[in-house]
Amino acid sequence: MADSYGCSVDELRSLMEYRGAEAKEKIEADYNGVNGMCERLKTDPNHGIPNNPDELARRRAVFGANEIPPHPPKSFLRLVWEALQDVTLVILLVSAIVSLALSFYRPPDNEVAGSDDSEHDAGWIEGVAILISVCVVVLVTALNDFTKERQFRGLQAKIETEHHFAVIRGGQSIQIVVNELVVGDVAQIKYGDLLPADGVLIQSNDLKIDESSLTGESDQIKKSPEHDPIILSGTHVMEGSGKMLVCAVGVNSQTGIIMTLLGAARTVAEEERKAAKREGDNVVELEDGTGQALLEVKGTEAEKANGKGAPAPAIEAEAKKERSVLQAKLTRLAIQIGYAGSFVAACTVLILVIRFCIANYAIAEKSFSLSDFQYFINFLIIGVTVLVVAVPEGLPLAVTLSLAYSVKKMMLDNNLVRHLDACETMGNATAICSDKTGTLTTNRMTVVQSYINEVHYKETPKFEELDRDTADLLINCISINSSYSSQVIPGKQAGEQATQLGNKTECGMLGFVLGLNQSYQTIRDHNPEDGIFKVYTFNSVRKSMSTVVKKGGGYRVFSKGASEIILKKCTHFMGRNGQIVPFSTKDAERLVREVIEPMASDGLRTICLAYKDYVPGTPTKPNEVSFSSEIPWDEEDVIVKDLTAIAIVGIQDPVRPEVPDAIARCQRAGVTVRMVTGDNINTARSIATACGILKPGEDFIALEGKEFNARIRDANGEVQQELLDKIWPKLRVLARAQPSDKYTLVKGIIDSRVTDSREVVAVTGDGTNDGPALKKADVGFAMGIAGTDVAKEASDIILTDDNFTSIVKAVMWGRNVYDSIAKFLQFQLTVNVVAVVVAFVGACAIQDTPLKAVQMLWVNLIMDTLASLALATEMPTEELLKRKPYGRTSPLISRTMSKNILGHALYQLVLLFVLIFYGEHLFNIESGRWAPLHSAPSQHFTIVFNTFVMMTLFNEINARKIHGERNVFQGLFSNPIYYTIWIGTMVSQVLIVQFGGRWFSTAPLSLEQWLWCNRIRSGNSPVGTGGHFHPHGFSARNDDHRGGGGPLYRGPPPR
Repeated sequence: MADSYGCSVDELRSLMEYRGAEAKEKIEADYNGVNGMCERLKTDPNHGIPNNPDELARRRAVFGANEIPPHPPKSFLRLVWEALQDVTLVILLVSAIVSLALSFYRPPDNEVAGSDDSEHDAGWIEGVAILISVCVVVLVTALNDFTKERQFRGLQAKIETEHHFAVIRGGQSIQIVVNELVVGDVAQIKYGDLLPADGVLIQSNDLKIDESSLTGESDQIKKSPEHDPIILSGTHVMEGSGKMLVCAVGVNSQTGIIMTLLGAARTVAEEERKAAKREGDNVVELEDGTGQALLEVKGTEAEKANGKGAPAPAIEAEAKKERSVLQAKLTRLAIQIGYAGSFVAACTVLILVIRFCIANYAIAEKSFSLSDFQYFINFLIIGVTVLVVAVPEGLPLAVTLSLAYSVKKMMLDNNLVRHLDACETMGNATAICSDKTGTLTTNRMTVVQSYINEVHYKETPKFEELDRDTADLLINCISINSSYSSQVIPGKQAGEQATQLGNKTECGMLGFVLGLNQSYQTIRDHNPEDGIFKVYTFNSVRKSMSTVVKKGGGYRVFSKGASEIILKKCTHFMGRNGQIVPFSTKDAERLVREVIEPMASDGLRTICLAYKDYVPGTPTKPNEVSFSSEIPWDEEDVIVKDLTAIAIVGIQDPVRPEVPDAIARCQRAGVTVRMVTGDNINTARSIATACGILKPGEDFIALEGKEFNARIRDANGEVQQELLDKIWPKLRVLARAQPSDKYTLVKGIIDSRVTDSREVVAVTGDGTNDGPALKKADVGFAMGIAGTDVAKEASDIILTDDNFTSIVKAVMWGRNVYDSIAKFLQFQLTVNVVAVVVAFVGACAIQDTPLKAVQMLWVNLIMDTLASLALATEMPTEELLKRKPYGRTSPLISRTMSKNILGHALYQLVLLFVLIFYGEHLFNIESGRWAPLHSAPSQHFTIVFNTFVMMTLFNEINARKIHGERNVFQGLFSNPIYYTIWIGTMVSQVLIVQFGGRWFSTAPLSLEQWLWCNRIRSGNSPVGTGGHFHPHGFSARNDDHRGGGGPLYRGPPPR
């Protein structure tokens, strides 16, 4: 099949390794130029390949698909094996097996006092029960890992399908998902694209590529079919546009080759690391549950899905970044608690062993028997179980569950989260620096005012009323001096809105041409893109675009851009009746005052259209420029000056109707919204006032980029933080801003220490040059519709609808993640303290633990998995936006949380110790204390266990509210996952107590005993204590007034 094409995969692969003039010579020598390559690959440089499924499938079969196979997912059995690596579980397993073996040993002369045959026969049950419990814990952990890994692979697939690319197939320009690209496609590349395949340039306009991701070369590389025609995947288009012939895709592209090597290197590295661990490297790792394995998978997959060709260190850094700040903090806390738990567990075992030895061998003077091993194994099991309960491995799991759940739900709210940590960081955001166009406004541009031949039109004029020469220049300038991919497609039915494709500003002006009843397409057909002589593409620095076309023996330059900038380059103006009149600086000032400022005050973006004619020989008109020698086309400043202004148009981009309310919600939530825009100061101020960012009578300021820089820089031009600190707290609008200004503002706010709690800044961006600001921000939002691939790659979250209200939803979800973790933290630490203290005191006082190994494993299952799932899946509410952000500096466990944890723990401990040491008198039952080994389960200790679990379950309801709310039942039934788990746990507890028998060391309880257990635990319920140990009654007003309760944590450290 490969013979049907004139090139092989290997041939094209090797061609892509050539650079510069060498590549040009190779193409000419081997293929007779780009057109010869097109012939061999059976494609047309203007019409592309046929859009035929069979043809596309054939090309994929021969040259490969544009996909890099992902790292294979871990199998369920592999995840089970990894879950079994937990040291505590291994010790439990070994102990249970030894206990099981010893239970079949029958000592002579019935050495075990107090145990009859039936009790001894049941001795094996505890060992088997522990084995089964460990298996359940392992399976649940592995299932969680498996589910989350699948979820994140789904997320990556979603990110992948968001990346589209323009190709020409069958003569039509269409957008396709990058995975569908095939060798032979003619692709249209433009400013801001992240290139998804290797290829050869067919045609280019002022094209500059950033190849640093592949070559490490920081300078932008000029590309053209004449000088350097090779285009590589994973590189970024920083300027210009062009067309390329796709020559290598997927694993055959340069990025694919690197990724394949990187995958092999990663596999080798993993094997070496495992070998080192097997050889006994003394590495102590806290089981990070689902979180870390999953995050590493996501990090590498993200790189692959986006086709990045970053070198290995960059990918490692990316994977490290994926580990969220909160997760790192909680892991550290878990390790600290783990150390404390290990100490208590060791002390418990030591005390039990010493007491047994003294009582048995010193006081009773018994000789050592093999059956004594059962006691020592039992002591070890108790100690290990204390450790299992003490180590809160559920903390990282809770973070991962909460983030995974939030990320999935945020997709429905038009937030595509690329980096997990962005989700939680957004909950701390104190400032949002937002773009104007498309985020605060609809990004549906319409020309509503125009200034033509010194007449200010407030609506679209009739074409016939305009001076003929002026009108022709106007529609030609708009139609030719714009990207040919920008199009306005009229509605299919009368009254239906036209569809705008491509650059929305250009679409607004093309709509103006259609409004004049003229056809921009007819003009473009007469001036095909291939015939355009030179293009100076738009970028955010020059804020203008110019196109050069041949005209007779000379050239015509069309230019458009920000009105103040273009007018400064004009020396003539098309006056009344199309007369060309001189245009001085005073005329420009008058025009700004009388036309541009009034338009801008109406919230319009003003664009000036201009032209310039180069003629050979003697000029016939005052604005013509003669040339006799070569024109220096590479010197843009020389070409784009001495222009003649044709017209000024005012483009309306209405404020999204939902934005003012969203901004008001942000302001109530303590989040400051600032607008950073490239528009002029009057337009920006008008839009900011309409949005509610600026309000009459308030002491806030709006600055232009130049003035902003003048105020914050010293005599040497260096930014001074103290000068910036005087500006940013009151700054609300930054107009005519360069991308570097946005970066300076964001960095300055993040680094500032003038506020009590350091600022956490979110930024929106859509352009290639917004990349540095998006990366610097704590959370970078890229526009899913208008954003360039470069901006999306630099971002943390992609707004799939480009709407500011989606940012507000991200704030809600971020705060919700924080609250979910705070709830779980408060709940888990209470259980930890109680379980560990009860086990330790029991060991010291009665040489036994009232909570048996299997029982504590059940409690551990409730705590770690079920509670984390229940508390991590609460939906956000508007209440979250009624308090201030956490900021950066709050402790992990707030004062209110500490009081709640200690209050509940103290209450539970008092009750449990009363039941342990006096319970048999209260219930008139036999005491369970000092029971011999393998004794039948007692009702006494069953009541202790049951009461503890009941209090834990009702504490799970208390934990739902952490900011001092009185009604903890509010919204209880809005989360089916929560109440299903809670009811399921309660039913399981009833079954365990009534039917668990020796398996769970429980004796059935009577209805009266159940009612008493329920009555005792009610003190821990919200009803029983009124304040349920919330010390808010006397302290909330002065303790946590900042945000209506104890915040969990004040946010991430500065990046």
